[in-house]
Amino acid sequence: MRIAVHDHSGHHFQASLSRELARRGHEVLHLHNPDFITGKGRLEPHPDDPLTFTAQAISVGRDFPKYSASVRLWNERRYANLLVARLREFGPDVVLSSNTFLVAQRRLWSACGRAGVARVFWLQDFYSLGIVQVLGQRFGRVGAAVGAGSRLLEGRLLRASDAVVAISEDFVPTLASFRVPPERVHVIENWAPLEELPTRPHDNDWSRAKGLSGKRVVLYAGTLGLKHDPGMLLELATAAQHDHGIRIVVISQGPGRDWLEEKSRRQGLGNLVLLDYQPYEALPDVLATGDVLVSLLEPEAGRFSVPSKILSYLCAGRPQLAAIPAENLGARTVSRSGGGIVVDPRDRRGFVDAALRLLEDDELRRQLGERARRFAEERFSIEGVTSRFEAVLAGAVGARRSRGPR
Repeated sequence: MRIAVHDHSGHHFQASLSRELARRGHEVLHLHNPDFITGKGRLEPHPDDPLTFTAQAISVGRDFPKYSASVRLWNERRYANLLVARLREFGPDVVLSSNTFLVAQRRLWSACGRAGVARVFWLQDFYSLGIVQVLGQRFGRVGAAVGAGSRLLEGRLLRASDAVVAISEDFVPTLASFRVPPERVHVIENWAPLEELPTRPHDNDWSRAKGLSGKRVVLYAGTLGLKHDPGMLLELATAAQHDHGIRIVVISQGPGRDWLEEKSRRQGLGNLVLLDYQPYEALPDVLATGDVLVSLLEPEAGRFSVPSKILSYLCAGRPQLAAIPAENLGARTVSRSGGGIVVDPRDRRGFVDAALRLLEDDELRRQLGERARRFAEERFSIEGVTSRFEAVLAGAVGARRSRGPR
């Protein structure tokens, strides 16, 4: 097959899937948005890449404006036009699209439908549910009306897909409420590229360069957006500020990071280390620097989002502290792995106590870290995952050809 994998965010496990599909003889074009500021995967050419794999950035020449509605709308439309133009040149049999905002996804799905290209919606989050929640809280009836419109749009896009890959069984009831035919829904949980994330010692080139070698480190790496509470990290830094051997390291960019920067400056928190996103090749050393790795997810976001950073953390062989709703797949994964502690995201005191207890107990951290890595080694087989995606993609191509362009 000629397969286009579009991951707007440019994360690591989507890129690993594209490479493995190419190794199996498919011609794969992997597209991503370099303007979207987040942690990135291995998107540059690598000597080991199969000849049938190509990764390409689609850029509008300016950072993606997550929090400016009018500029964001222009950006999404411009991005979608460039994306569709590149796909026309490539001529895929099927497009697998992930982490794509709804306006751009609508343009992409319309173009694929007219060209008779199979469409597979890789559902990482229900964007419309987040929009309904946030806009309804901020702008009352007007926000609720905009949110309802986004829900209608997301439902249409899901129903127009030849297949939907959901990352959690928890998403299936919502897909049913969107009236997506159940035979088109496939559940494939996210994973992390184990071969790209070996375990490393705490004392490494990155930890020494950042002045963290020899410190006890609680580390958070990833987005701090509307679904996360940076106040948890601030409270931990405040509680630990008099222990000069502890550092709270936050690797992020955006409003949550900016908020922490302002609070840290006002309170004089020298133990709170704020860093921009780091190069992907440094990720094994970055995660190894953390004695405790943190995930956050607000209670209201638990039904439409699953934090994928948990999976990279498992590969690192470090204990996790997950302030995530207990019913969320992320919390269940941490519990199943035996590699961490889950606390209620509304319980800041419990979060702080758990972090400090982990920092004080070397043996507990060792045991949890070993369980985490073992779980990853048992579950994150790129061969098995790729076989499942391969079957979904082939089925979507067959279904599209039987129906014809629309």
